[in-house]
Amino acid sequence: MSTPATFKVGLVQMPGRQDRNANLQQIRSQLLAARNQGVQLVLLQELHNSLYFCQNEDPVHFDLAESIPGPTTEELAPLAVDLGLVIVASLFERRAAGLYHNTAVVLDRDGSIAGKYRKMHIPDDPGYYEKFYFAPGDLGFHPITTSLGRLGVLVCWDQWYPEAARLMALAGADLLLYPTAIGWNSDEPADEQQRQLDAWQTVQRAHAVANGLPVLVCNRTGFEADPEGCSSGIQYWGSSFVAGPQGEILAQASPDQAQLLVTEISMTRGEQVRRIWPFLRDRRIDTYADLVLRYRDQ
Repeated sequence: MSTPATFKVGLVQMPGRQDRNANLQQIRSQLLAARNQGVQLVLLQELHNSLYFCQNEDPVHFDLAESIPGPTTEELAPLAVDLGLVIVASLFERRAAGLYHNTAVVLDRDGSIAGKYRKMHIPDDPGYYEKFYFAPGDLGFHPITTSLGRLGVLVCWDQWYPEAARLMALAGADLLLYPTAIGWNSDEPADEQQRQLDAWQTVQRAHAVANGLPVLVCNRTGFEADPEGCSSGIQYWGSSFVAGPQGEILAQASPDQAQLLVTEISMTRGEQVRRIWPFLRDRRIDTYADLVLRYRDQ
């Protein structure tokens, strides 16, 4: 089956709940709504089956992890078939006892697992203690081939790294997709909150520009309290968006409401943009060896 020149994408932005079944029920209803609007590709937010449990370090949260294939892929696969959707899900993967990953998994329209990506950049910041839970990814930056093209799937903290987006583009990705869970500490002043949101959107729009690719970003929304009461919790800023290959905003969701964001993307316009902005042609790969250094000491 050839890749269509254009198709509709849907981003499911929602608040997290502690109840896994309630989260999945919400996802099921949004997948149906997406199909009814002609969507062919759906991106879900980071760790959509639960609250964002990484606000604190608690071994009990490892009970949330699951295998791939496993319960969630078995629930979503029939929906992919029945609704004719490519689904990009985000799971807490149990690889083995004591070995876990933050993993995106892609289900194709025939219900098969087209591939998975394990989050490479793992944060360890106040409210985002992911290094306690997740081993760094070891699958590299390889697009996942589906019936709708080659998906360059990355996850949240990866979004700040131009190297990750570039390597996906160099491996032939047709678009970049980021499931995320990011928000504000409500103790921060409003101007600082706005700077953070602007930076988050700007850096991902820059990935679209630098690589000549559409970018899909699905973030969670709503407030989640710190389970230990050590901070004011996180207000997720929503604002999921889709950008075109020149960084133009094609659609953007509310900052504070659950929303199915639907828009159409072109799979051919990226090549047109790359012909006028040939950044890949003009890269000076003979001078970039120092990029593999942690820092270039003088």
